[in-house]
Amino acid sequence: MKKLLFLLSIVLLISSYSRVNAQANYTKIENYEVFYGYARHFPQEWMILRKFDNYGKHYLLLVNPQTLETRVDESNFYQIKQMTIAQARAFFGNSPYQDALKKAEKASVKIQDAGIETGMPKETGISLTADLCPSHKPLDRRIFTDIIAEFKKVETPVPIALSITGIWMRDHQEDLQWLKQLQANHEIYVTWINHSFNHRVSLKAPLKENFLLEPGTDINYEVLETEKAMLKNGLLPSVFFRFPGLVSDQQLVYRITDFGLIPIGTDAWLKDKPRKQVVLCSSTAMATSLLVLMISSPCLNKKRPK
Repeated sequence: MKKLLFLLSIVLLISSYSRVNAQANYTKIENYEVFYGYARHFPQEWMILRKFDNYGKHYLLLVNPQTLETRVDESNFYQIKQMTIAQARAFFGNSPYQDALKKAEKASVKIQDAGIETGMPKETGISLTADLCPSHKPLDRRIFTDIIAEFKKVETPVPIALSITGIWMRDHQEDLQWLKQLQANHEIYVTWINHSFNHRVSLKAPLKENFLLEPGTDINYEVLETEKAMLKNGLLPSVFFRFPGLVSDQQLVYRITDFGLIPIGTDAWLKDKPRKQVVLCSSTAMATSLLVLMISSPCLNKKRPK
């Protein structure tokens, strides 16, 4: 464990952070849909990604194109102009958010590890990511507590990004509440990453027909139902997406960026000598995989609540 923690501590990471305000549980979501546009609440401009209703109120899921921060807010607080995804991307073209989308698309031809692998802009911070995939095993909390104990010597709360699936949220409510309590206690600072709803995998199918490339996969369901599950469980969706198995093709990458989401890849496993900025390691003992990456963002310079 000490060797693992030492290796983790020297890896550069890339991550974007959202506000640590307590996130509401939206327990009666209706009319959840993709919706793009411009939203302005002086002095800030936001890009709209989704709209939905909850108990008769109208809400928007927004992203700050400069910081990649997301938020959910009532629509009547904003001046709104609906756009197509192409129009919205052009309108916010000179922003770190759009730069990250373009960078992910340029790396879309690979069958594995497509997506961004290095930071932009150049600010850095420390972040860890665990993939919370469907599993009958409970979360091995010890590996989290050990990593938190080590990293809080550098920064507190410890920034951590969790790639989460809808099935895991459904089947691991106790573990999810434990993670949320860590955040409420300011021990960790979580960025929630969409990792698909079902995370289907075949031990026999070739990669080109596996994971989200499995014939018949409903990408709208995999993306949007996971977001709805996050919101119902009091989690704030980020603008990041992690492909199950790190498997995709060019068409799938563009499907994800058309949702306004930034695919995250990796360029090495932790057992390999780190050469770039995104490193992946796994622990079968916890039935999840740990991804260490560094996505730089002006959000990293924000002062977090004590």
